[in-house]
Amino acid sequence: MTAPRSAQISLVDTPYYHCIARCVRRAFLCGNDRYTGRNFNHRRQWLVDRIRRQASVFGIDVCAYAVMGNHYHLVLRVDKQFVSALDDVEVLKRWTRLFRGPLLVRRYLDGFSLSGTEMETVGEIATVWRRRLHDISWFMRCLNEYIARRANAEDECSGRFWEGRFKSRALLDDAAVLSCMAYVDLNPIRAGMARSLSDSDFTSIQERLRDLRVYDRRKRRQQNERFLLPFKGNDGFHQNETTIPLAFQGYLGLLKSTAYLSRGNSPRPAGRQQEETLHEMGISLPQWSALSLETHSLSLQAIGNLNRLRSYCRSTGRKWVAGACRLKVIYGQGFRGS
Repeated sequence: MTAPRSAQISLVDTPYYHCIARCVRRAFLCGNDRYTGRNFNHRRQWLVDRIRRQASVFGIDVCAYAVMGNHYHLVLRVDKQFVSALDDVEVLKRWTRLFRGPLLVRRYLDGFSLSGTEMETVGEIATVWRRRLHDISWFMRCLNEYIARRANAEDECSGRFWEGRFKSRALLDDAAVLSCMAYVDLNPIRAGMARSLSDSDFTSIQERLRDLRVYDRRKRRQQNERFLLPFKGNDGFHQNETTIPLAFQGYLGLLKSTAYLSRGNSPRPAGRQQEETLHEMGISLPQWSALSLETHSLSLQAIGNLNRLRSYCRSTGRKWVAGACRLKVIYGQGFRGS
C-alpha cells in the first residue's frame, strides 16, 4: 500500500523535495499529440505562470522546474519558518489570492467590524490556511487542479487529467538537491527536445540564463523573488537570505559537463572549478554522475548520504527505503535501517 503523504514528508530531515506529476493515459500537457494532430505547447506557459503565482503565495520556493510533454518536474524547498512568522492578516490575504474565501474573511479584510465570535472564527480559518501555506500536498493540489480544470475546459471534456496523486522524494543533502536540480534542468536534452541549456524551453535553467543576459541586478531580483530560489553568492542578495547551497557558476559548470555525458559522450576529466565545486559538496565526479544521471530516474523515496537516510527512516517510521543498496554503492558507506 502506498504510504500517506504525511509519512513521506519530514521537514525535520530536509525542506527539499522532488515532485513529479504525470498526465493520465494519452492526455497531453503540452507538445504535439500524434493521435489528434493537435499542438498543446501553449499549456506549458499555463503551468509556469501558475507555479510563479503559487510561489508568491505559499511559503514554498522553487529551486528547479521542467515542463515536458506529458509530465512536469519541480524541486521545491519548504520554508515553514517564513510562514510561521506571518501574521493572520497576511495569511488571509495570501490565500485569498488563489481562492475567493468565505464571506466572513472577505468582510474582515475589507475592514468591516466583526463580533468577538466572528473574530474567533476568522482566527481559526487563518490557522488552517497557515498550515496549508507550507504544505507540499496543498501546493501540488492547487497547481494540478487548476491545470486539469483549464485543460478539460479547452478539450471540452471532464474526468481525470492527472495520473493519480503526484510523486515526491526527499532530498536529504546538498549533493542530492543539486544533482536533482541538474536532472530536472537536463530533462529536455536527455529527451532530445533541446540541444543546449539555453534551448531547453520551459525549464528553470533557461530562465536563469535569460535573466543573467536580460535583467540588471535589481530587476533580476524583483523577477525571481520567491519564485526561483537564488544561488549562494548571487550579487544583489543579502548573506542572511536563504539560497541554494552553491554558487551559480559552479552549478552551471557541472550542468554543462553532465549534459555532455547525457548525450552518450565519454566522461572528461574534471576541471579545477568542477573539482572545487564537487569538493564543496563532499562528493567525487563519478558520484555526481551517478546521482544526476541515474538515481533520480529511479523510484526512490529519498536520496542522500547514508547517515541522513537513517535519520529519515526514524522520522518517517521506516525500517528501510527503496534504493538504499544503490545509494550505499554511490556514497560508499554502510547502511542499515533503524
